[in-house]
Amino acid sequence: MAGPGGRMMAGGGPDQRSMDFKGSGKRLLRQLAPERGALWVMLIAGVLSVAASVVGPKILGKATDLVFAGVIGHQIETGTKEEAIARLRDSGDSGMADMLSGVDFTPGQGIDFSAVGEVLLLVLGVYVAAGLLMLVSTRMSIKVINRTVYRMREDVQTKLARLPLSYFDKAKRGEVLSRATNDIDNISQTLQQSMGQLINSLLTIVGVLGMMLWISPLLALVALVTVPVSVFVAAKIGKRSQPHFVQQWKSTGALNAHVEEMYTGHALVKVFGRQEESAEDFREQNEALYEAGFKAQFNSGVMQPVMVFISNINYVLVAVVGGLKVASGTLSIGDVQAFIQYSRQFSMPLTQVASMANLVQSGVASAERIFELLDAEEQEPDAPKSEAPRDLGPAEVKGRVALEDVAFRYEADKPLIEGLSLTVEPGQTVAIVGPTGAGKTTLVNLLMRFYEVTGGRITLDGVDIAKMPREELRADIGMVLQDTWLFGGTIAENIAYGATREVTREEIERAARAAHADRFVRTLPDGYDTVIDDDGAGVSAGEKQLITIARAFLSDPVILVLDEATSSVDTRTEVLIQKAMARLAHGRTSFVIAHRLSTIRDADVILVMENGSIVEQGTHTQLLAAEGAYARLYAAQFAQAVAEVD
Repeated sequence: MAGPGGRMMAGGGPDQRSMDFKGSGKRLLRQLAPERGALWVMLIAGVLSVAASVVGPKILGKATDLVFAGVIGHQIETGTKEEAIARLRDSGDSGMADMLSGVDFTPGQGIDFSAVGEVLLLVLGVYVAAGLLMLVSTRMSIKVINRTVYRMREDVQTKLARLPLSYFDKAKRGEVLSRATNDIDNISQTLQQSMGQLINSLLTIVGVLGMMLWISPLLALVALVTVPVSVFVAAKIGKRSQPHFVQQWKSTGALNAHVEEMYTGHALVKVFGRQEESAEDFREQNEALYEAGFKAQFNSGVMQPVMVFISNINYVLVAVVGGLKVASGTLSIGDVQAFIQYSRQFSMPLTQVASMANLVQSGVASAERIFELLDAEEQEPDAPKSEAPRDLGPAEVKGRVALEDVAFRYEADKPLIEGLSLTVEPGQTVAIVGPTGAGKTTLVNLLMRFYEVTGGRITLDGVDIAKMPREELRADIGMVLQDTWLFGGTIAENIAYGATREVTREEIERAARAAHADRFVRTLPDGYDTVIDDDGAGVSAGEKQLITIARAFLSDPVILVLDEATSSVDTRTEVLIQKAMARLAHGRTSFVIAHRLSTIRDADVILVMENGSIVEQGTHTQLLAAEGAYARLYAAQFAQAVAEVD
């Protein structure tokens, strides 16, 4: 397992679970449950549409019988039907006599075009009704699917907000984004292209089978001979292709993670000359995606031609047996014509269902990836509001922070912080220094409840923060991180992001002046209305940091947390920000993490941490006099630089 901020190790993570096609498929179908009303409308309209479509060939067969009877009647001009058949038998043409015995003709009477026209109009009306009903069914299907996917996107967004920081520490951002975008889009496309068609195909199979049994049980039995073969082939091919679809979407997520990583760090890639290495990694992952996609599509694509071949065998069998039935006079030519149409209608949905296997398998593979995300372990739930032991307004929050025998570890067998105790009085500025990995940022993450302590407790104004709603806790804390974060929008909007209420332009500018950002903002073409993207293009790293500090000023926090907040600004700006922070910190509890010790000389208390423990604490003067760890850090890193600034 990777540590905080690290990567997920190769072969680790949730992707390693085997594909549970049946379970994930059922769970995906359960997502449709809230749309029961629309589903029933869709189903009823689909049943009626299929019923009308299925009745059509039978009615059309009646028109064929009328035409054939008219042709025969026109050729036999005298006598009755029985006399004509008897004459054929007397002449030794028993085969023709048997066939005509099944034809309802009248000697001397030609084609009744009026009756044929009525039948054709009836068929036209039936097919128009079938089309309109199918339109209703399709509309309901689209409505159901889009609402379902809408809810799934909301569930993913809500889940991401409930996941602990440790989840994002271990997962690649591109992989998470791939699940939230590509996989959900794939589910949407799968449902759009398969659900309505699948239901229509299944209803058609049932309806056509009923009509086939009604016309001729023997021919229906002949048509059904190939069904077990079709089912066997579909199951074999589906089982063979499913693992390739799982691998295809895993490879898609890995490729997206690589592209996102290379795009975000494209400057570093070029600086260190890693273009070729990056391109080679891309080629390898692209090749893996190609291989998985090709195998998945090829294996599932074999299904349709195989099913068409089986369908053609079925067509030949029906034509041969049907011809024999017409010749024997036990079946009319119109019924055989209708039956041949039904055999095509019967085999077509079987082929469609089989050909949709690749879509369904791909969609279920994506659904499982979404469900893995939704099933990920969440952060501990907040205490119910009614049970929260603290209900103070912002003016009543004092900001007294106490750590009581706190212990924490990222991994169960690797303790990081053990037995840490500390009390910070309201209004004090506490600086935390120490080497990388000493636990400085971890301490702040515990205070913010990004991670939960594994032992002891942290209190705010005497209340255990573990029993406070996170939103309530974090509303009292303003935080500026070493890594700046800006979103696409104006500079004014980025600064206003720190406020929980509507703020005026005057308040935004006042916060910017406090952070010494006002001067550079006014030099930009559109001042505070200058639009920047999420990478902060157009402003320097130090200017981005000033914007985030102004954002923290605007939030007017009770507790201020600055995690290497001045690491990206020049020395002069750093000193100015230090003075501004001194004004801001008046009456507020402040935690300042810094490697540059010149920024924390005026702190009320300086904590020196090593290996998760506080090894020294005191003021700047006291720690220098003690000639311990702090004095060594100060002398080695910043004594000369501070003298130059002074």
